[in-house]
Amino acid sequence: MSRSVTTSRSLQKSLLSPKSPLTAAGPLWVARSQCQTRQSSHSPLGNPSAPQRKKVTINTLRSLHQKDEPITMITAHDFPSAHVADHAGMEIILVGDSLAMVALGMEDTSEVVLDEMILHCRSVSRATKAAFTIGDLPMGCYEIAPEQALESAIRVVKEGRVQGVKLEGGVEFAPTIEKITRAGIPVLGHVGLTPQRQHAMGGFRVQGKTTTGAIKVLEDALAVQAAGCFAVVLEAVPAEVAALVTNRLKIPTIGIGAGNGCSGQVLVQVDMSGNFPPGRFLPKFVKQYGNVWAESLRAIESYRSEVKSRQYPAPAHTYPMVAEELSEFERLIEAKRA
Repeated sequence: MSRSVTTSRSLQKSLLSPKSPLTAAGPLWVARSQCQTRQSSHSPLGNPSAPQRKKVTINTLRSLHQKDEPITMITAHDFPSAHVADHAGMEIILVGDSLAMVALGMEDTSEVVLDEMILHCRSVSRATKAAFTIGDLPMGCYEIAPEQALESAIRVVKEGRVQGVKLEGGVEFAPTIEKITRAGIPVLGHVGLTPQRQHAMGGFRVQGKTTTGAIKVLEDALAVQAAGCFAVVLEAVPAEVAALVTNRLKIPTIGIGAGNGCSGQVLVQVDMSGNFPPGRFLPKFVKQYGNVWAESLRAIESYRSEVKSRQYPAPAHTYPMVAEELSEFERLIEAKRA
């Protein structure tokens, strides 16, 4: 709950009075108290200073691909995770259905539904000022018919405020992709390991390890390209296969567990930032660049300790009261006790 507090003229005079003990804090405190007109326990995260960059568009991504400059992509599931990713300079931010596990505590991606994805897309889109933002179509909202997929994609773009959608599948979903792209909605394809179909694949298994499997990956990638995808994710594919597929395509490939021969890379932010407890399983392809869990744990444990020992809050974290007003308040309390 927030409230506005406007400093009155009488209070300002009291603060400036030589008799007030608060003047011992010096003119800096007085200047701050005079200028501050709003005190709140909650406030927006705001926009921390960062180098200004142009909004990333489909044309930006095509230009990067033509120049053979790797495309950077990362997932985000809420405003804070999108905020930091955007300021870090990511070209693409994906609201991936992996949020089912990393944000909602579900067992796998099959549990999350369209309305939940849209809610997270809205949160992410409020933070992404420059990155190209894509929302995943979750299992169950696009497989029945191309018309169902188009309806879902329109909702994700209109209500989720993202610039495009991603869906899993190859040759069999080419008509679906074509339906969506013909409506003017950019589609990011996803072939190789498709987690929404893990049960049909026998689990999270590397795809394209045999000649037959590699041909299937290539056929799927060519099919989604022909259907209108602006790029395609290659997941859990041998690096050599991914490189050959990338060379055969005219659109960028975004690798995740597919080697550095792809046109770009994507990782789940929670995985790469280390925002999880020790002992959690990580796929082989994940490189952990930080340890957010350890730092958060340290901070929260320190807070708990200081609260227990009454070190926090210190005087610096409290709001002052004019001495005369405090004395009068104490006098009234004593008078009521009498």
